Amino acid sequence: MISYLSGQLIDNDEGVITLFCRGVGYEVHCSNNTLNAIEDKKLVQLWIHSHVREDAFLLFGFATKLEKRLFLNLIKVNGIGPKLAVQILSGTTLDNIVAAIEAKDLKALTALPRVGKKTAEQMILTLKGVLISESEPMESLVLNPHKQILSALANLGFRVPDIEQVVSGLPRDIDFEQGVRESLRQLSQ
Repeated sequence: MISYLSGQLIDNDEGVITLFCRGVGYEVHCSNNTLNAIEDKKLVQLWIHSHVREDAFLLFGFATKLEKRLFLNLIKVNGIGPKLAVQILSGTTLDNIVAAIEAKDLKALTALPRVGKKTAEQMILTLKGVLISESEPMESLVLNPHKQILSALANLGFRVPDIEQVVSGLPRDIDFEQGVRESLRQLSQ
Protein backbone atom coordinates (compact mmCIF):
# COMPACT_ATOMS: atom_id res chain seq x y z
CA MET A 1 0.00 0.00 0.00
CA ILE A 2 1.06 3.56 -0.66
CA SER A 3 1.09 5.70 2.49
CA TYR A 4 3.06 8.82 1.47
CA LEU A 5 3.92 10.59 -1.78
CA SER A 6 6.18 13.51 -2.53
CA GLY A 7 6.32 15.08 -5.97
CA GLN A 8 5.29 17.84 -8.34
CA LEU A 9 1.65 18.85 -8.80
CA ILE A 10 1.06 18.76 -12.55
CA ASP A 11 -2.75 18.84 -12.79
CA ASN A 12 -5.77 19.67 -10.66
CA ASP A 13 -9.19 18.69 -11.97
CA GLU A 14 -11.91 19.42 -9.42
CA GLY A 15 -10.42 17.69 -6.41
CA VAL A 16 -8.46 15.05 -8.30
CA ILE A 17 -4.82 15.98 -8.70
CA THR A 18 -2.01 14.37 -10.64
CA LEU A 19 1.16 14.14 -8.60
CA PHE A 20 4.34 13.45 -10.59
CA CYS A 21 6.72 11.31 -8.52
CA ARG A 22 9.91 9.85 -10.02
CA GLY A 23 8.53 9.38 -13.51
CA VAL A 24 5.02 8.26 -12.48
CA GLY A 25 1.89 10.39 -12.36
CA TYR A 26 -0.40 9.39 -9.48
CA GLU A 27 -4.07 10.37 -9.53
CA VAL A 28 -4.96 11.47 -5.99
CA HIS A 29 -8.36 12.54 -4.62
CA CYS A 30 -8.03 15.49 -2.19
CA SER A 31 -10.30 17.61 -0.01
CA ASN A 32 -10.52 21.37 -0.43
CA ASN A 33 -8.51 21.74 2.80
CA THR A 34 -5.61 19.82 1.28
CA LEU A 35 -5.91 21.58 -2.08
CA ASN A 36 -5.70 24.96 -0.33
CA ALA A 37 -2.64 23.81 1.63
CA ILE A 38 -0.74 22.70 -1.49
CA GLU A 39 -1.90 25.16 -4.16
CA ASP A 40 1.26 27.32 -4.34
CA LYS A 41 3.86 24.67 -3.56
CA LYS A 42 6.36 23.33 -6.07
CA LEU A 43 7.05 20.18 -4.08
CA VAL A 44 3.88 18.58 -2.73
CA GLN A 45 3.96 16.07 0.11
CA LEU A 46 0.84 14.09 0.92
CA TRP A 47 -0.16 11.39 3.38
CA ILE A 48 -1.97 8.76 1.34
CA HIS A 49 -4.78 6.31 1.96
CA SER A 50 -4.89 3.53 -0.65
CA HIS A 51 -8.42 2.29 -1.21
CA VAL A 52 -8.74 -0.97 -3.10
CA ARG A 53 -12.03 -2.05 -4.63
CA GLU A 54 -12.82 -4.88 -6.99
CA ASP A 55 -12.93 -2.45 -9.91
CA ALA A 56 -10.49 0.28 -8.85
CA PHE A 57 -7.39 1.26 -6.91
CA LEU A 58 -7.93 4.80 -5.58
CA LEU A 59 -5.54 7.11 -3.76
CA PHE A 60 -6.73 9.76 -1.30
CA GLY A 61 -4.23 12.43 -0.27
CA PHE A 62 -4.01 14.64 2.81
CA ALA A 63 -1.78 17.58 3.67
CA THR A 64 -1.67 16.56 7.35
CA LYS A 65 -1.71 13.33 9.31
CA LEU A 66 -4.60 14.75 11.31
CA GLU A 67 -6.80 15.11 8.23
CA LYS A 68 -5.93 11.56 7.21
CA ARG A 69 -6.85 10.33 10.71
CA LEU A 70 -10.23 12.10 10.55
CA PHE A 71 -10.82 10.63 7.07
CA LEU A 72 -10.05 7.11 8.35
CA ASN A 73 -12.52 7.62 11.19
CA LEU A 74 -15.20 8.93 8.82
CA ILE A 75 -14.99 5.89 6.53
CA LYS A 76 -15.68 3.69 9.57
CA VAL A 77 -19.14 5.26 9.78
CA ASN A 78 -21.86 3.14 8.23
CA GLY A 79 -22.89 4.75 4.93
CA ILE A 80 -19.76 6.88 4.43
CA GLY A 81 -17.33 5.76 1.75
CA PRO A 82 -14.03 7.40 0.90
CA LYS A 83 -15.39 9.79 -1.74
CA LEU A 84 -18.14 11.03 0.60
CA ALA A 85 -15.57 11.38 3.41
CA VAL A 86 -13.48 13.67 1.17
CA GLN A 87 -16.58 15.74 0.39
CA ILE A 88 -17.33 16.04 4.11
CA LEU A 89 -13.76 17.15 4.78
CA SER A 90 -14.16 19.73 2.00
CA GLY A 91 -17.28 21.18 3.62
CA THR A 92 -15.57 22.92 6.56
CA THR A 93 -12.51 22.85 8.78
CA LEU A 94 -11.45 19.72 10.64
CA ASP A 95 -12.07 21.42 13.99
CA ASN A 96 -15.63 22.30 12.96
CA ILE A 97 -16.38 18.69 12.00
CA VAL A 98 -15.00 17.38 15.30
CA ALA A 99 -16.82 20.08 17.30
CA ALA A 100 -20.14 19.33 15.56
CA ILE A 101 -19.80 15.61 16.30
CA GLU A 102 -18.81 16.18 19.94
CA ALA A 103 -21.68 18.66 20.44
CA LYS A 104 -24.15 16.31 18.68
CA ASP A 105 -24.96 19.24 16.36
CA LEU A 106 -27.19 17.67 13.70
CA LYS A 107 -27.80 21.05 12.05
CA ALA A 108 -24.08 21.66 11.48
CA LEU A 109 -23.48 18.10 10.27
CA THR A 110 -26.42 18.09 7.84
CA ALA A 111 -25.04 21.35 6.37
CA LEU A 112 -22.02 19.35 5.13
CA PRO A 113 -22.09 18.12 1.51
CA ARG A 114 -24.32 15.05 0.98
CA VAL A 115 -24.87 14.49 4.72
CA GLY A 116 -28.48 13.81 5.62
CA LYS A 117 -30.02 13.36 9.04
CA LYS A 118 -29.41 9.60 9.20
CA THR A 119 -25.76 9.95 8.17
CA ALA A 120 -25.25 12.77 10.70
CA GLU A 121 -26.79 10.63 13.46
CA GLN A 122 -24.57 7.71 12.46
CA MET A 123 -21.50 9.99 12.56
CA ILE A 124 -22.36 11.07 16.11
CA LEU A 125 -23.10 7.53 17.25
CA THR A 126 -19.86 6.14 15.82
CA LEU A 127 -17.41 8.99 16.40
CA LYS A 128 -18.48 11.02 19.45
CA GLY A 129 -15.72 10.78 22.03
CA VAL A 130 -13.33 9.06 19.63
CA LEU A 131 -12.00 12.02 17.66
CA ILE A 132 -9.16 14.30 18.64
CA SER A 133 -9.43 17.95 17.65
CA GLU A 134 -6.67 19.68 15.75
CA SER A 135 -5.78 21.75 18.81
CA GLU A 136 -5.26 18.62 20.90
CA PRO A 137 -2.01 16.86 19.96
CA MET A 138 -1.70 13.10 19.65
CA GLU A 139 0.51 13.08 22.75
CA SER A 140 -2.47 13.99 24.93
CA LEU A 141 -4.23 10.81 23.82
CA VAL A 142 -1.15 8.76 24.62
CA LEU A 143 -0.77 10.35 28.07
CA ASN A 144 -4.48 10.17 28.94
CA PRO A 145 -5.49 6.60 29.79
CA HIS A 146 -9.20 7.53 29.91
CA LYS A 147 -9.11 8.58 26.23
CA GLN A 148 -7.13 5.47 25.32
CA ILE A 149 -9.67 3.27 27.11
CA LEU A 150 -12.60 5.06 25.47
CA SER A 151 -11.02 4.70 22.03
CA ALA A 152 -10.19 1.01 22.54
CA LEU A 153 -13.71 0.15 23.67
CA ALA A 154 -15.28 2.13 20.82
CA ASN A 155 -13.12 0.17 18.38
CA LEU A 156 -14.47 -3.03 19.94
CA GLY A 157 -17.98 -1.90 18.97
CA PHE A 158 -19.42 -0.70 22.27
CA ARG A 159 -21.79 2.27 22.19
CA VAL A 160 -19.98 5.53 22.97
CA PRO A 161 -22.55 6.80 25.53
CA ASP A 162 -22.23 3.52 27.47
CA ILE A 163 -18.44 3.71 27.33
CA GLU A 164 -18.39 7.34 28.47
CA GLN A 165 -20.56 6.50 31.47
CA VAL A 166 -18.29 3.62 32.54
CA VAL A 167 -14.98 5.41 31.86
CA SER A 168 -16.06 8.56 33.73
CA GLY A 169 -16.39 6.43 36.87
CA LEU A 170 -12.84 5.06 36.68
CA PRO A 171 -10.10 6.51 38.90
CA ARG A 172 -8.04 9.26 37.21
CA ASP A 173 -4.75 7.41 37.77
CA ILE A 174 -5.87 4.00 36.46
CA ASP A 175 -3.56 2.45 33.89
CA PHE A 176 -4.78 1.44 30.44
CA GLU A 177 -4.93 -2.34 30.92
CA GLN A 178 -6.70 -2.14 34.28
CA GLY A 179 -9.12 0.42 32.86
CA VAL A 180 -10.02 -1.74 29.87
CA ARG A 181 -10.52 -4.82 32.06
CA GLU A 182 -12.71 -2.94 34.53
CA SER A 183 -14.70 -1.23 31.76
CA LEU A 184 -15.28 -4.54 29.95
CA ARG A 185 -16.46 -6.08 33.21
CA GLN A 186 -18.97 -3.26 33.75
CA LEU A 187 -20.13 -3.14 30.12
CA SER A 188 -20.76 -6.89 30.00
CA GLN A 189 -23.09 -6.82 33.03
